[in-house]
Amino acid sequence: MELTKIKEGKAEILVPKAERIYDAPVFYNPAMALNRDLSVLLLKVTKAKRVLDALSATGIRGIRYALETEAEEIWLNDISPEAFKLIIENLKLNFNENPEVDGKSAVLKGEKLLVATNKDANLLMNEKFRYFDFVDLDPFGSPMEFLDSSLRSVKRNGILALTATDTAPLCGTYPKACMRKYIAMPIRGELCHESGLRVLIGTAVRYAAKYDLGIEVLFAYYKDHYFRAFLRLKDGAKEGDRALRNLGYLYFDSKTGKFEVEKEFLPSRANAFGPMWLGPLKNQEIVEKMNKEDKAELAEKKKVAKFLDVVVNELDVPFFYDIHALARRNSLEVRRLSDIAALLQENGYHVSRTHFSPTAIKTDAPFEEVLKALKALQ
Repeated sequence: MELTKIKEGKAEILVPKAERIYDAPVFYNPAMALNRDLSVLLLKVTKAKRVLDALSATGIRGIRYALETEAEEIWLNDISPEAFKLIIENLKLNFNENPEVDGKSAVLKGEKLLVATNKDANLLMNEKFRYFDFVDLDPFGSPMEFLDSSLRSVKRNGILALTATDTAPLCGTYPKACMRKYIAMPIRGELCHESGLRVLIGTAVRYAAKYDLGIEVLFAYYKDHYFRAFLRLKDGAKEGDRALRNLGYLYFDSKTGKFEVEKEFLPSRANAFGPMWLGPLKNQEIVEKMNKEDKAELAEKKKVAKFLDVVVNELDVPFFYDIHALARRNSLEVRRLSDIAALLQENGYHVSRTHFSPTAIKTDAPFEEVLKALKALQ
């Protein structure tokens, strides 16, 4: 395996050389640097001490957690023997010490405890019951095969970080796949990215409720080719019940672009999309703290700062109006978002941009008022 050295954040990492990243014997995706940057920021502000990177590959995520956050014990796991060997090399590179290797585990003791393991992630998480303050699942594809084990491995009141890169099922391109994996009906069209994220969270809520656990969404977002959600577990059956009350359904009129949501365990009428999470997608205090953190060491600090500026100011209500799609569906001309927002604000409504789409607004105004504002600018 031919290797090359790259730098990301405070870490230096050996990664395999390959014409395409998917052909490499150990996977490293430079496009996910922003994902890792945001994860580092959230871990810094939540101050979790015992962390598991369950699907480590090169070890980049776990090593960055060790170098850039206050985490005191970091586990890096991968089922691939090649990945395990590379993780050990990268630990040596970044900490200038040789880990103690014993079969399929390696330990590096210093200011922080670093443990590398070569195990099936589900097996490891089942062995470490209620052990971690923070469990990070960043798989290739869907996290569903690891969800049950991760909910048992993270402490009650701990944090579970989920990535899903299977956007095609979650965005409605393959609805049967979404129904199999997430037990939910997805939607296609302009709302698919927010809907896909909410389906992912809604599935985690249903799984957690089995263990008398509720969920608070600390920060959830869509970017590029993936969904990401940081979920704090809330201990107790009542918390599980409270979280379940935030599940519901989306109804969408494809002719006009009007949408409606309802918080119900079962849909009240036909053509419902869901079930999905209809509660908040962020804890405002958490995202504001993330935005105020020093970003000097981040790999993509300019992109992170720009992205978090939008998230901090984003109105936390379910779904949005894509002005281009709304104009097209109603045979109107597209107008500037700022002009539409100004009209709605004059009428007492709240309006913001959204990270889900550069051509959309979030607002608490009803559909009729948004359409009226667009027509007024024709």
